[in-house]
Amino acid sequence: MRLTPDEDDEDREDDLDDELPLGDETVDTEAMVVCPYCGEPVDIALDPAGGTDQRYEEDCEVCCQPWQVHVTYGPDGRAAVTVTPLDA
Repeated sequence: MRLTPDEDDEDREDDLDDELPLGDETVDTEAMVVCPYCGEPVDIALDPAGGTDQRYEEDCEVCCQPWQVHVTYGPDGRAAVTVTPLDA
């Protein structure tokens, strides 16, 4: 059975609801991190649709050095975020 785009979107939303059951809570969509290169605090956007355990690369907006970002969402929707040097 082929899903229409609307049905496919609804299924993905249901999967996300199962992964992050929020109830009355909210999900973190931003975090402040400290660049492992220049030491400056930087606000980054988070995408809860990426799942409860995410790893991706992002550049520091201050010094432009690349980081490895690791985001883990807890059942309450709060994100634990760490950044490490990409070359580490």
